[in-house]
Amino acid sequence: MEVEIVSRETIKPSTPTLPHYRTYNLSFLEQLNPRTYTPIVYFYPMEASASDHYPNFCDKSNQLKKSLSETLAIYYPFSGRIKDRVSIDCNDEGVIFVEARIKVQLSQILEQPKDEVLDLLFTDKLQWNDDSNLTVILAVQVSFFDCGGMAIGICMSHKVADTSTMINFINDWAAMTRDHKADQYVSPKFIAATVFPRGEIPLPPESVIEKGDCISKRFVFDASKVAALKTLVCDKVQNPTRVEVVTSFIHRCVISALKSNSGSLSNPNTLLIQTVNMRARMVPPLTKSSVGSMVWYYAVSTAEDKSVIELHELVTQMKERMAQFSGTYLEKFGKEWPSIFLEYMEESRKSFHIQNLVVYRCSSWCRFPIYEANFGRGK
Repeated sequence: MEVEIVSRETIKPSTPTLPHYRTYNLSFLEQLNPRTYTPIVYFYPMEASASDHYPNFCDKSNQLKKSLSETLAIYYPFSGRIKDRVSIDCNDEGVIFVEARIKVQLSQILEQPKDEVLDLLFTDKLQWNDDSNLTVILAVQVSFFDCGGMAIGICMSHKVADTSTMINFINDWAAMTRDHKADQYVSPKFIAATVFPRGEIPLPPESVIEKGDCISKRFVFDASKVAALKTLVCDKVQNPTRVEVVTSFIHRCVISALKSNSGSLSNPNTLLIQTVNMRARMVPPLTKSSVGSMVWYYAVSTAEDKSVIELHELVTQMKERMAQFSGTYLEKFGKEWPSIFLEYMEESRKSFHIQNLVVYRCSSWCRFPIYEANFGRGK
């Protein structure tokens, strides 16, 4: 697939950051995070109003750059640079903005979304990059296709933003693109360091993603299949969620594959790490517009024995572990931080001290308003 880079710019905020906001302190949880970049790409077909003529890519690109600049003035840390493990230098250096032309039809990519093709929709190979020397927080590539379609590929540093923050930023940028008065209701809350301060907690080494031989696979579960999985367990589990049944189904398949490959009659020792968006579950709850990395995890373990692990058992474990994590620890994070957090870490550490343990990490983007991003071409 031929990709032509038309331009590469640095987009700075439309108004300079005030001097007393120059240093943005990271929360304790963010100080622990690796510097990996989370990628997301949005696809938009050609506008119906442009169907009778060739779309003006230049005008659309300029519109996106202008609205991005205005959005960065509100999300001021994102145009700065990661200074060290504990802070961002809000120096207004700006974000990377690349415009590209791709000599294929958008439908060709959507019909066969291969990794090697999707990778071309992100700039500087930042997707999942965890180079600790990288300091940029946000990078954007806008790609225009022969058919008039458009893709917006975004990479954001997980050091300073979780999925909730990333999606809120994109939706606010989209709103600013449609309506330049949107700044009147775009109001991110920069409270992470206040809610989760480091205090006197010793700072452990920064998290590092282990390198190894990796493959990426895409499995599509349509609504009827998810409903069927829920039906399989609903007589033994009350109100199973989509995330619980699909995650448990994949977990069960992994356990079966490990057992088969090892030739053992016993189940392997596994630990499933499930991330949780803590905002709505804290007491009192945090607003959805809270900026930062506000996720933590609970763990589901399987012991080494010869019994057959049923799907409903894994779903039940997920529900019970989530309820325990939320009721015993998470709901107290707001009022009893950091003592309750340290108590949880001490307790969860025991789960990792098991011989021949295989660890799997899982996260869900369900219920985030991902499909709401309308840059003037529909959702």
